[in-house]
Amino acid sequence: MNSKPKHYRNFAAFVLKGFFILFFLLSFVFRVETSFAGVIKIGEINPLSGRFAKNGIEIHQGIEVAVAQTNAKGGIQGATLKLVTRDDQSRPDVAISRAEELCSWEKVAALTGGYVDSLVGPIAAVSQRYKTPYVASASLQKELAAHNNPYFFRVSRLQGFAEPLCKFITERFKGQRLAVLYAATPGSTELAHDLKRCFQDRGLTVRLMEKFRPGTPDFTPLIAKLANMKIEVIVSGGFTPDHILFIRQLKENKISPKAYIGPFGIAYESFISALGNDADYLYSTCAWNPGITTPGTEKASASFVNDFQKTFHHQPNTTNMHGYTSARAIIAAIQKVLDNREALNGENIRQALTKLDVTLPMEHLSFDSNGDPTHYRHVVVQIQKRKLVVVYPPDRASGRDIFPMPSWEQRN
Repeated sequence: MNSKPKHYRNFAAFVLKGFFILFFLLSFVFRVETSFAGVIKIGEINPLSGRFAKNGIEIHQGIEVAVAQTNAKGGIQGATLKLVTRDDQSRPDVAISRAEELCSWEKVAALTGGYVDSLVGPIAAVSQRYKTPYVASASLQKELAAHNNPYFFRVSRLQGFAEPLCKFITERFKGQRLAVLYAATPGSTELAHDLKRCFQDRGLTVRLMEKFRPGTPDFTPLIAKLANMKIEVIVSGGFTPDHILFIRQLKENKISPKAYIGPFGIAYESFISALGNDADYLYSTCAWNPGITTPGTEKASASFVNDFQKTFHHQPNTTNMHGYTSARAIIAAIQKVLDNREALNGENIRQALTKLDVTLPMEHLSFDSNGDPTHYRHVVVQIQKRKLVVVYPPDRASGRDIFPMPSWEQRN
């Protein structure tokens, strides 16, 4: 028989119950705030199916390499990184639901991935609502950085294309009859108008500004217009399939501009393979490629190429590197938080990102007050003998460009 008074036993039971509730709540808070006790979750949302699947898969591969490299070195303070990947199916509505899932249910430390701003924008909005930092892998639209979202960061921006390209074209092709063509997408449209303003400021006249639909099945009418206007230099903001068709139809119609420049979609091994020798003499821009890396990062770049090839059995490209860079930004921020013995939560990771200053193969990475990368900058390349040759700026050049490019008849 229990000799303790009933009220004593009730009080003891109440205290014990309260202790367990407190223990549970503290454990929950500890798990949320410091999920590094064994595993740190990083969320990734990419278009792994649908119209942007090729690009999304390439970004995913770069992110995978960054996570694998970190885990191979023992993780972060002994904690293993776990990549929680979701497919947005190239659809903004799906991107929103995937971001909701990762932030609310999976409680990831941060988000990365993202290709094209129509998908990046919705993810950024969700990340702000949950106060989960988001480092986008491929984003250009200026408007996104003007939304006053302190949890949004990105490793690329439009100025990184426009500024070096404008300087190169005005210095190299002044006096030539110039046309600027652009796809009906936000990034391509913004680039075209930025270039036009820059050209005008530098005294270069744009003879034709023309918009076209991505995936246009026939460029012949536009090519005829360019020929009638005696256009000598073509700048086209199309994408890989657009460039391939455009070049093939230029050749079919025996139209030989002095220069063809495609900022997007040309500086890829897959593009050169598709066009073969017809890709020679075309210009593009490039943030990174095997052999084209931020000065002083040659060893780090070679390590990335080696690890990538071991995993995926082919050479990486600049899209892979954008994924890798965005993941490395998050990893560096998490490392900083833990080194400072701070709680691993969204606010502390965000603060670490605002102070980030690391040199990676693609860029010296730091962010301005809008989350834009401070030093993201492309080089101008020309394809020569099916290889990318850096021709601008002079301090990064690996060769001289060939201008004007030979006519189709001269090549044959």
